[in-house]
Amino acid sequence: MRPLAVVATVAWLASCGGKEQEAASVRAAADPNVVIFSAAQVQHGGVRWEPVAASSGASVLEVPGQLVPNEDRTARLGAPGRGRVVRVHVQPGQRVTIGQQLVTLQSAEASAARADFDKAVAELDSRRAGATYARTARERAERLLIAKAISRQELERSQADDELARSSLAQAEAELQRARAAMQQMSVSAADGSTLVVAPLAGVVLSRDAVPGAVVEAGAPLVSVTDPSSLWLEVSVPDRAASGLVTGARVRFVVPAFVGDTFEARVQSVGGALDPSTRTLPVRALVGNSARRLRSAMFATAWIEGGERRATVSVPEDAVQMLEERPVVFIAVPDGKGGAQFERRNVQLGGTVAGRAQLLQGVSAGDVVVTAGAFAVKSEFARSKMTKE
Repeated sequence: MRPLAVVATVAWLASCGGKEQEAASVRAAADPNVVIFSAAQVQHGGVRWEPVAASSGASVLEVPGQLVPNEDRTARLGAPGRGRVVRVHVQPGQRVTIGQQLVTLQSAEASAARADFDKAVAELDSRRAGATYARTARERAERLLIAKAISRQELERSQADDELARSSLAQAEAELQRARAAMQQMSVSAADGSTLVVAPLAGVVLSRDAVPGAVVEAGAPLVSVTDPSSLWLEVSVPDRAASGLVTGARVRFVVPAFVGDTFEARVQSVGGALDPSTRTLPVRALVGNSARRLRSAMFATAWIEGGERRATVSVPEDAVQMLEERPVVFIAVPDGKGGAQFERRNVQLGGTVAGRAQLLQGVSAGDVVVTAGAFAVKSEFARSKMTKE
């Protein structure tokens, strides 16, 4: 709602209430979460209320959880061989691209792999030259035989030499392929024989275990890289609710870092066995995080559809207002004379279906909630706050 509309509504409320408005404000001043409307204000504001009933929507299970890296899009890189860390090129949290250098190692194994490769290249060049000479000699012998300048025995000897040279060339090519594969496996640099550990995917550096100067063994962890555009939400579900969980079920969750915001995910996997110590079932949900607001290791409160049966309530979308950057509804306590006292109630939204907002927290079945004219009540809260300030 635009600021001018808020001001206009506040001014209208002030004019329609007169002295009754002043008295109501005095009575409500003691509690910043309560405002009081006269019958005239209720009528002119179009304020209506009704008790909320239990929703017949999908069952929802509330469980704690934690965000973790999506291991399908995470690379935990280790040392390809024993060596010494020469340089670490990145820091935790740094963005990297595919193929970017992360760590440089120097090792005897890498140097040996580079030497084997260079030797294989030289041997191949030698065998290739020999094969070329043998082929030329065979072709010359064939021409001389036609001219009856040599014997058939000499031709057969040159043909055998050609066959042997071609076989040796094939062996040299195979050896070069082996040496190249060994060098690539160790990420050996073509320049100086050092080992370069590079990023296999674009993302951010999740952790850095490599320390310059340290000697590491093969397989020792060096750097972890993850794509933060996708995360996993891991939760543990009580055994009594395990039977109702299915892959693809909708998950809504909140994190303390973003008060009032609700995020969504989908169940990706349901554990095949209970944890014997906690009697809970591990469940993992896939979280889209293209805006990169969420971070790994954040704690969350999650609501999973299809879990243990539980009553929920819903209200018209317009009944939910944003007040001080939080979603709220207003609980009405009628005074029997057409007026009412309204209490702001912080709520946790669980999504919207057919124009009705599902409330996961803050309101119980039977509470009397403002379902029309909620903006007028919100404007009175804003006016009361400005008056006190």
